[in-house]
Amino acid sequence: MQSSEVRSQFIAYFKERGHTPVDSASLIPGSDPTLLFTNAGMVQFKGVFLGEENRPYVRAVSSQKCMRAGGKHNDLEQVGKTARHHTFFEMLGNFSFGDYFKKEAILYAWELVTEVFQLPQKQLWITVYQDDDDAETIWQRYLPKDRIRRLGKRDNFWQMGEIGPCGPCSEIMVDQGEAIHPGCPGPGACDCDRYLEIWNLVFMQYNQTASEMMPLPNPSIDTGMGLERMTAVCQGVLSNYETDLFHPIFSAIAKLTKQSLAETVVSVPARVIADHLRAMTFLIHDGVVPSNEGRGYVLRRIIRRAARFAKKLGLPPIGPDDASGGLHTLTGAVIDKMHIPYPTLLQHRDQIRQMVQREEERFEETLNRGGVFLEEIIASIQKKNETVIPGEAVFKLYDTYGFPMDITTDIAQEAGLSIDEPGFHRAMEEQRERARRFAFQIAASTGGTNPAFALLNEERPPTPFTGYEHLSEDVTVMAILKSGQWVNAVSSGEEADLLFDVTPFYSEGGGQVGDRGTLVSSDTLVVIEDTQRPASKICFHHAKVVDGTLTVGTRAHVEVDSEVRQSTARNHTATHLLHAVLRDVLGDHVKQAGSLVHPDRLRFDFNHFNALSPKEMDRIEADVNHRILQSVPVDTNVMEVKEAIASGAMALFGEKYGDAVRVVSVSDFSRELCGGTHCRNTGQIGLFKIVREGSVSSGVRRIEAVTGVVAYQWMKQQETYLREVSGLLRTAPEDVLEKTTRLLLQSKEKDQQIEKLKFGQMITACDPLLEVTKVGDVSLLVQKMPPSDMKALRLHADRLRNQLKSGIVVVGAGDEAGEKASLVVMVTPEWAGRFSASAIVQEMAKELGGTGGGTPTMAQAGGKDVQKLDAALKKSVEVVKAIG
Repeated sequence: MQSSEVRSQFIAYFKERGHTPVDSASLIPGSDPTLLFTNAGMVQFKGVFLGEENRPYVRAVSSQKCMRAGGKHNDLEQVGKTARHHTFFEMLGNFSFGDYFKKEAILYAWELVTEVFQLPQKQLWITVYQDDDDAETIWQRYLPKDRIRRLGKRDNFWQMGEIGPCGPCSEIMVDQGEAIHPGCPGPGACDCDRYLEIWNLVFMQYNQTASEMMPLPNPSIDTGMGLERMTAVCQGVLSNYETDLFHPIFSAIAKLTKQSLAETVVSVPARVIADHLRAMTFLIHDGVVPSNEGRGYVLRRIIRRAARFAKKLGLPPIGPDDASGGLHTLTGAVIDKMHIPYPTLLQHRDQIRQMVQREEERFEETLNRGGVFLEEIIASIQKKNETVIPGEAVFKLYDTYGFPMDITTDIAQEAGLSIDEPGFHRAMEEQRERARRFAFQIAASTGGTNPAFALLNEERPPTPFTGYEHLSEDVTVMAILKSGQWVNAVSSGEEADLLFDVTPFYSEGGGQVGDRGTLVSSDTLVVIEDTQRPASKICFHHAKVVDGTLTVGTRAHVEVDSEVRQSTARNHTATHLLHAVLRDVLGDHVKQAGSLVHPDRLRFDFNHFNALSPKEMDRIEADVNHRILQSVPVDTNVMEVKEAIASGAMALFGEKYGDAVRVVSVSDFSRELCGGTHCRNTGQIGLFKIVREGSVSSGVRRIEAVTGVVAYQWMKQQETYLREVSGLLRTAPEDVLEKTTRLLLQSKEKDQQIEKLKFGQMITACDPLLEVTKVGDVSLLVQKMPPSDMKALRLHADRLRNQLKSGIVVVGAGDEAGEKASLVVMVTPEWAGRFSASAIVQEMAKELGGTGGGTPTMAQAGGKDVQKLDAALKKSVEVVKAIG
């Protein structure tokens, strides 16, 4: 049975039994600050389990993408060493939200495993929580009591994280036979792989808060079956890596390394690479970019760990084409295998490939940079006649430079040293503890939905939105929330959140800010300042009473500010045009990474690796304005989400979509799933102007732009600036560039002449504190300069080094103010392996009460004790002698 059949038959079985198939959520939890990644199938249903969110179904089935790398669930270091551990995996699961419970869950599980997957009953074992009598009694209907084991909280009580839904669980295990571990006493008795867990049935009964465990509103079911494990069992192999899920990846690796497929499948480095390729592919697809913090740091670590194992395996290095090698050339094997259940992978093939390649290249640079720091550490330890690199230093290499511990270990061993591994792990654990405390504080402080909203969410239907058709409505005030409390009335000067029976106000979502407007009744005037949906589809209007008293039950007339709405619509439609143009100009790897649609401006974040050139910026701006001038109709259609995706509509990262979605199209040029408000045709945008482009983080760029009247006002302001500058230069506006260029060139020439004169005077005034002298077998030149800055010191030291040709140059000077002394040390390449410029300057800097550093060939330092500059320069002789 192929993995695709395991997945499809699981979903089909539960669909036949009234479960609604639900697509996999993103690997990035959309609304849970306590989780780094989606690590289980139930994550996207957390709000439903807690009673904070309603769904149109009470039974669900899914195949969920999951990641366990970082935080509590961290399988990274075990990957490749065992047959089961993975960073990325798929979790098959069925869910009941207050519908059925233990009896039905156990029945379904038994039927599926024994009748659909046809696993021999004699090989199956069950574990239950130590206090769960009900579960044991139900299981005894299907198999003997002696094949049911009771285990403790560590094994049979499931929690998603530090806080959140939880409950006792029951695991189905398969006995893989005596050959794995002859005489194994049974499930839970040892860590061998003989009794393999294939399905975990969680009886969700509680919610763990920051302070206590409370019963859930409705006991529910959450199950999880690892697709990789079940596929291995169905295919009769003892390792997940031997299944069809991994074979295409191993084939691609074997082709590059010239090894046989059989050798590759059992190779630990190859297994690490195969696993990490799947993880990096799906993480990038879901919007993660490599960085030095959070999810981006995990992705960076995964790519770099895979790159390190690629070196061990002998994978060819990065080159100009696929035949050259590099991890990025292997991501296509993952996409080719997984694009049928996850079709949007195909759209991001180039983006994934390019991002992995860029990170591989950055890692090569990192290894070179970290190597210099490690060399200095080794030199310092050898000088002290010590043999162990401290754990803190190893961790700094790892944390700051991304330098893997085992590479540090290998290099240290070559130098006759070892590393303090326990110290490294202590430093690592301290960092993890800081991260856990931080995540827990965020969770506690943002602690979820206001209980008042959650209660209303259960009692009220969704607020109907009529704002697509018109901007005013007669409404009834259904509820008033003031300072977190429900009240019956609010009076002049007070602020509150209002709930209506129907609303024309668009609530903030999809990057678009909420509508503003007014409410008028017979004796009340209210200004609506913002519109939000804090509780599922219930719409609240943040308002301030200007005059009168507003009470629950009041009939009133509300009206959206049409000018603000139209300005917002211009920016939203322009955002769609910008997205399409960016993909057209820069490539299909461009993917939205965030946006803001405001009445005054738009902001669009997207995945791209380089700053945009002026030529690219001009073309993007021109292409958007070209589409605007065409006055193309903006069409909206409501269709099923799968139909929309099949039609080419782009689904944006981080957004939740129901079964029916709204598709916004601009001819055949742009088509996106979007619930926002838009122009009727592109001509209503008027004008589009980019005002800023820059970097948000590694691999993410940001464009800020204005449209319509705001764009016109911005351009008029630029004209004003140009007129003022032309007045100062006493030239016509069209001649400003030429005259400014000429003046700058003249100024630069004069500056160069001044610098040349100053440098000549300084050289003449140099004090040859020491002539060139021999210290052992190396030539040392030490010279004191008149007051100079660090740039002048470096220039002079470089000139002296060229004159000396071979040896060490030391130059020092005070500054013009007499407040700081500076040192520069340069060592010619043939001596740098023996005499490190960084080590020399650090010892000299101690005389000045300062610090310094650099590379083995060039280093600099500074200190405030100017009076001891001569002493510091003379000390260079002692330092060189000590090192030599």
